[in-house]
Amino acid sequence: MQAEQGGAVPGTDGAPTIGVIGLGAIGDGVAASVHAAGLRLVVSDIRDEATARHAAYATVAASPADVARAADIVVVAVVNDEQVHAVLSGPDGALAAAGSDTTFVVVSTISAACVTAIGAEAGAAGVAVVDCGVSGGPAAAAAGELICMVGGDDGVVGRLAPLFEAMGSLTVRMGPFGAGLAAKLARNLVQYGSWLAAYEGQVLAEAAGIDLSKLAQVIRASDVKIGGSSRLMFRTTVTPFTGDDDKGIIAAMQAGADLAHKDLQAALALAAGLGVDLPLAAMTEARTDDMFGLGGTPGS
Repeated sequence: MQAEQGGAVPGTDGAPTIGVIGLGAIGDGVAASVHAAGLRLVVSDIRDEATARHAAYATVAASPADVARAADIVVVAVVNDEQVHAVLSGPDGALAAAGSDTTFVVVSTISAACVTAIGAEAGAAGVAVVDCGVSGGPAAAAAGELICMVGGDDGVVGRLAPLFEAMGSLTVRMGPFGAGLAAKLARNLVQYGSWLAAYEGQVLAEAAGIDLSKLAQVIRASDVKIGGSSRLMFRTTVTPFTGDDDKGIIAAMQAGADLAHKDLQAALALAAGLGVDLPLAAMTEARTDDMFGLGGTPGS
């Protein structure tokens, strides 16, 4: 099937044509950002209303395979493992239809097994692929301000600069293929864990009769002053400090851990008196020394 032509007409200016497969919350914003950057655009989605939003300036492809035939760089922005395989794999998939100069960028948050399988299939087809975890949400995607965590060969990643400049405000190469989405999963763990901590904080506050909107107000204001969940992420390893490390840093971390123990124990005592259960708080207190690099086995 041939692509249906919208407003985009392939040119010879040397700039890549960007394809986007999947126009959901992230893919829609990536497509809009690519257009805003002045790059030629090809789009595909199973929903006509999704492609219609871009039809005035993009080539609307009839299938993912047609996107691969028309684009130099193909962004895959579908939801899960199953959808990634549906658009990329097999004799009718986009990988099989791609030319040797086509590069795929998978921004879907998928499993490590799926990343490995797609990498193997792309290698067998002689097609380059990188994995790119993205953070920032739909608003950042629409504004071209996604945080991009990229895994892949240096030479391949280097060819993708026009795409990353269009879609992101920060692009960091995390390592070889697979490292980008591994970084995204780690980043998500921090986010969801923070939300659980926020939930437990609300449980305690509500039991103590605190207005939750006021708690949120002070947390937002204090985070600006003291930093959020990345405050302790300044080391190159999570293994405990040794005698070879800076004594001043160790002393500061010990002071921080002592304060955390005191504060968490006080919170747990309050929770016990109010009859509420805070399992994350208890786990955090038990592993406070690990968090501050002072002992224990990371990941145990």
